[in-house]
Formats: sequence, C-alpha cells, structure tokens
Amino acid sequence: MRGPLDGIRVLELGIWVAVPSAAAVLADWGADVVKIEPPDGDPLRGLAATGLVPFQPDVNPAFQLDNRGKRGIVCDLRHAEGQALAQSLAARADVFVTNLRRRKLAAFGMDYETLRARNPRLVYASLTGYGTAGPEQDRAAFDYAAFWARAGIMASLGEPEGPPPTQRPGMGDHMTGLGLAGAVAAALYARDRSGVGQEIRMSLFHAGLWMLGSDVQAAITTGYCHRPLGRGAAPNPLFNFYRTRDGRWLHLIMLQPDRHWTSFCRAIGREDLVADARFASAPIRFQHCRDLIAILDPIFASRTLEEWAAALDAEGCYWGRVQSVEEVTEDPQAEATDAFVAVGLPDGRPLRVVASPVRFTATPAAPRGAAPELGQHTEEVLLEAGYGWEDIARLKELGVLG
Repeated sequence: MRGPLDGIRVLELGIWVAVPSAAAVLADWGADVVKIEPPDGDPLRGLAATGLVPFQPDVNPAFQLDNRGKRGIVCDLRHAEGQALAQSLAARADVFVTNLRRRKLAAFGMDYETLRARNPRLVYASLTGYGTAGPEQDRAAFDYAAFWARAGIMASLGEPEGPPPTQRPGMGDHMTGLGLAGAVAAALYARDRSGVGQEIRMSLFHAGLWMLGSDVQAAITTGYCHRPLGRGAAPNPLFNFYRTRDGRWLHLIMLQPDRHWTSFCRAIGREDLVADARFASAPIRFQHCRDLIAILDPIFASRTLEEWAAALDAEGCYWGRVQSVEEVTEDPQAEATDAFVAVGLPDGRPLRVVASPVRFTATPAAPRGAAPELGQHTEEVLLEAGYGWEDIARLKELGVLG
C-alpha cells in the first residue's frame, strides 16, 4: 500500500503555495499527482525573485516542500491545443485542484462546467482568495492579505503600540492546503456512494476566519473585539511570556489559573503569594495582573530555561519553550514522531523535508520523491494519456509543450 489514496489521479493547475501544498499532501497520501506548469514554470521556482530569500539556493526549499512526489509537465494554455491537452488530462482524472482565478480558468476552458461535461465523476477543488461571490470574488490574493490581514489575525497579535506583525511564508497557505486536501478526500468518499463528482469551493479569507474562529465567534456573540494588550498587561499572568536568565523565552499556558495557582507558586519558590489578597482568585488576579507580572518578571529572569523546565515540570505546570526554527529542525520530539522524511533529488542527493502531519496506520504514506524539474514528465504523462510521439513532436513544434 502506498497510502489511502493509492490509485487516485490528481491534476494540479496551481501556483505558489496553497493549492500546490494541498496536492503535495494528496501525493503523500498515495495519489498520482500531475502538475501542469506554463513554459516559464510556477513562479515559486524563482524563489529569490520573491524577496523572501537573499539569493537563489541550489535547492529551492519552498518548491521542494510543496511539490514533492508529483510528476510535472509543461503545457502552454494560451494555445488552443494546450487547452485541449489539459482538458483531456482532466477527463481521465479523479481530482482537479487549482488556485487560478475563475475568469482565467474560464478563458482556458478549465472551469468546472466545462470539465464536468467531459468527466461527471471529477472532484473539482477550487481555492480563491476571497470566495466566489461578492465584489471581491476575483481579487488576486496571497495568504498575507486574505488570510493574515483581512481575516483579523494580524490585528489580534503583537504589542499594542507596535506595528502589525507579519507572518512567515505560507503559514495560511499550508493550513488552508491541508484543509483542502481533507475536503478532496471527503468528496471522493461522497463520489463512491453517489457515482458523481462535485465542485469544492474554499477561500483563504474564510480559512483565516476559521483559524481565528474563537475570537470571531466571541465578537459575533458578545460584541467584544479582542485587541492586543501586550505581555505587560496580560489579564491572566499564568498565560503569558517570560524571559529567562539565558535570554530565552517560555510561555506559561495555564488556562485554569486557580487550578494551578498553588503548585505554580511552589514551582517559582513564592508560596507566600498564595496568601496575598491581591491574588486570591483568578478574577482578583486579573484586576492586579500588572502587579503580578512585575513580580514574576525578575523571578523568571533569575534562572535559565532548563532550570525552569525542571521546576515547572516538577509541579505539573503547563508551559512551552519558545524555539527558533533552527532548533525545531533538530528537536528530538519532532524526530521521534517522524516529522521529517528524506526524499532523493534528481542528482541522487538526499533531501530532508517536512512531512505532512497526518499518519495512517493501515495505509502508511510518505513523499515518493522530490519535486519535478520543469517539464520532467511531459512525455511520460502524455504517452500514458494516449498521445503518440508524432503528436508530442507536433505540440513541441507549436510551442504548446514549452
């Protein structure tokens, strides 16, 4: 078994991160994913041009992460012959995933109605920035704008007097992509019962609303809108960041502060605080949160992170260490849970990549290889689809295949 989606054919017409990441997850789960790229390739191949890295690395980490395990073809959809080729591939696919704008898809003949007419069993998964209705349904979007900024996440974070915090690349895209992969699996299950496919619609904006759902629902229900107060005024000081003697940060995560208050005071060596009237209960501590944080700051600054790890764990306190990304790549817990897997690059070198986070015990799956080079599998895929060598040569002469 190569995964729960073994035997499923997926056709991807996606760029950047969100949809390619969803297709990469489907490939991890065993699907045969064919990625269609224009002659100049998915723009993520030119990583340095994004400004996110200062140079073009020998191995493009972003492209490898979100395109591992796929086969890649080049097809210029500006040509009528290219559109016919893509439509023929969709006609024999189980799933089509895309994040091109709907007017572009219609111009290419890759819209849902056109493809469904040839393949009623097709599961058509379309990701947009802001949805398929309303005045902004065709607005271009990245997750920075539609997910992070527009959905309220940016305004809910950071210090009160500071600028809005930005996200790191692909944060919203990857969460949305994982959800889209799950939606595809659900639609395939429905197809097994009904015999027909359907269109899946998902947007970065709505995915951001879902990620921030606790705050959004509170605002809907109570009218209260969360605003960052900063760590110096955290209402629950036992849910806050503190800096240790060695310059590290830890995050206390005690959402039931009364439950943990006595054991926490033991852990920090200040059992006298239990009897302090200012901190007698959670509501009262909330009123005196600044006083308590002012007491806790120098206490945490007196020991190293490892010393605090031992002290807090000994008393059953809930907390987490703030790690750098470099530390995460060597985290023994990540290694123990197979959070990273190795794939082979075309030149034979091994590449360690982040594994998608779902594990199947009966149908284990993992990336089957590195990301394809531009157009690497064009001839192979077309031959499987019934094209002959003469057809391929003619399409190359026309510039359809790049």
